[in-house]
Amino acid sequence: MSNYVYILIGFATIYAVRVLPLTLFRKPIKSRFFRSFLYYVPYVTLAVMTFPAIVQATEKPLAGAAALIVGIAVSLFGGSLFVVASACCATVFLLELFI
Repeated sequence: MSNYVYILIGFATIYAVRVLPLTLFRKPIKSRFFRSFLYYVPYVTLAVMTFPAIVQATEKPLAGAAALIVGIAVSLFGGSLFVVASACCATVFLLELFI
């Protein structure tokens, strides 16, 4: 197959994903369950894409998992994005240095 067929298939898929909800759901969604489900979809998608990258980006998966735990803890205590990222980087650096 030529590259144009792949591009056409990709275009059709993305177009269908973006246009189908507009054509199917013309009225506001009133179901509390479905609205809450749609509210959390972006966060879940981001978590599913990010978690494997965190663990696999380091030489030792234990360092990545520990950095994830440190990042969660620092963010829960009100750390900014820069502080959380710095703490995670320092955790990975120190653990890979000593493990």
